[in-house]
Amino acid sequence: MNKRKLIVSVFDNQPVDRTPVGFWFHFLDQPEKADYLADPGLLDLVVEGHRRFFKAFEPDLIKIMTDGFFAYPAPGPPVKKRDDLSRLDPVDPSHPWLRGQVELARRIADLQPDVCRFFNIFSPATCLRFLLGRNLFCELILREPETVKVALGAMARGLSVLAQAVIEDGGADGLYLSVQNPDVNRISDEVYRRVLAPPELAVLAAAKEAGGRNILHICGYDEVKNNLDFFTAYQAQAFSWAVNVEGLSLGEGRRLFGGRAVVGGFPNTAGSVLTSGSRNEVEAFAKELAAEAGNVGVIVGADCTIPSDIDLKRLEWVRQALNKPIRKTAKPAAKPAAKSAAKPAAKPAAKPAAKPAAKPAAKPAAKPTAKSASKPAAKPASKSTAKPAAKPAERPKKEQAK
Repeated sequence: MNKRKLIVSVFDNQPVDRTPVGFWFHFLDQPEKADYLADPGLLDLVVEGHRRFFKAFEPDLIKIMTDGFFAYPAPGPPVKKRDDLSRLDPVDPSHPWLRGQVELARRIADLQPDVCRFFNIFSPATCLRFLLGRNLFCELILREPETVKVALGAMARGLSVLAQAVIEDGGADGLYLSVQNPDVNRISDEVYRRVLAPPELAVLAAAKEAGGRNILHICGYDEVKNNLDFFTAYQAQAFSWAVNVEGLSLGEGRRLFGGRAVVGGFPNTAGSVLTSGSRNEVEAFAKELAAEAGNVGVIVGADCTIPSDIDLKRLEWVRQALNKPIRKTAKPAAKPAAKSAAKPAAKPAAKPAAKPAAKPAAKPAAKPTAKSASKPAAKPASKSTAKPAAKPAERPKKEQAK
């Protein structure tokens, strides 16, 4: 089964011959501060980072990292306060910020045409949080929700244009849309539903209209958590969340999200089993994830981006642990009828179907020889003439921002 068919089968809840793995990390130092509009040469560095990663690891699926494009553009000085929100308009289709990302998607497609590629887009709320900072953003949501809602609506229209462009013109298979409650202790589900959810649903709908099959990433880390039940009615084909932060396993998530595909499982922090455990520990953890979640509708990965300086042979350990052909299991029960996307529903109450008993494993085929992940990739043939906002490296010295 080739890699494209493997991921499509996972999304369709069809039996697969092995469990795929998906990991990603940033290619620029401080990607949230890197600015493509100030230094267009950063695009070459980000593409080169992807190329070296693909050569070293040959991923089963790709999340296209948008380092250098975190800041949603607005005319005039940076958006930093309440009065600046009126300057946030939908991005024009010809805007360099949008066209640069379409070029990024297209160049990654040229590098890996036979692997499914999901383009990272942050939700309108996350984009606005990047501009304002978490505290001011939360204060404005609570104090002036309608003002924030108008700004997010304008940004959603721009991000919807971007979503359709990277799929239709850039060749992406869909979005990796990152959403997050900025403060679950302050922003209630009702406020989220009224102010933050409609723009997110609009971006997902635009991507679906363009033919995208989308992953919804519910971002959580450290003290930042989410009410996962809230997102059950979002229309995505796969769901990713911080298993080790939220305390919801992959198997439990499969049931929560109505039997749809799930992505993740490993903690992504420095010092965790993925970055610091022995080979036996990493392989045992991977096998436990697969045993708990089953072998249908599952992609093993991490809670979020992993440290950029990780030794890539560790990712290969995960794949090799899951690479033995697996026996087919019964096709899961039909997906429940979709609920209204305008108002996410509560966690389903139905008792999940019993997990089929394991069958004796067939004698595994010989493992393919692992490609060396530790051998450094070749340096790019040429450097950007523009001074990069951050120096790309296969092995930066510190963990990247989420």
